[in-house]
Amino acid sequence: MTRARVFVSVLLLAAIVALANASDAVAASREELNRNGTRALQNLYAKNPSARLLGQKARAVLVFPSIVKAGFLFGGQLGEGVLLKGGKPSGYYNTVAASYGLQAGIQEFGYALFFMNDGALAYLDKSGGFELGVGPSIVVVDEGMGKSITSTTITQDVYAFIFSQKGLMAGMGIQGSKITKISK
Repeated sequence: MTRARVFVSVLLLAAIVALANASDAVAASREELNRNGTRALQNLYAKNPSARLLGQKARAVLVFPSIVKAGFLFGGQLGEGVLLKGGKPSGYYNTVAASYGLQAGIQEFGYALFFMNDGALAYLDKSGGFELGVGPSIVVVDEGMGKSITSTTITQDVYAFIFSQKGLMAGMGIQGSKITKISK
């Protein structure tokens, strides 16, 4: 076999394995989602003081403890999350994204969205699906920015932290991600 065929075969096998393991990212029970979301947020707070500060000031935090992303030119990601208000579950959501571009691999990660005001939180439900990049301003907090966040520099509607990345996903692409309320 040529190297290209071997490479494509390995990627297809990885995508099949990812989809088989995607059940971890979706179809969790309420109890599992509550437990996994709370644990993921506690771990994020323990490792990142800026996240802890934002959590103290946020109206609510939407935690996706496990999202699976896989692709080869075309890609997709999916996961389920829990909205925590005052540390208590308040709703359940899924995230789905599709992408196209120069990309290959498989990855699992989590992310948390910190809703800093009532307007941003209201948009989550009234929009019929929260599309990242549309609506309230969202800032993805990287390590460098995280070090400069203080209670006086919190000015955006929504802050996002990505955490617990595992796997290998390389490439560039155009991605659209949508978050929708689900019933559990």
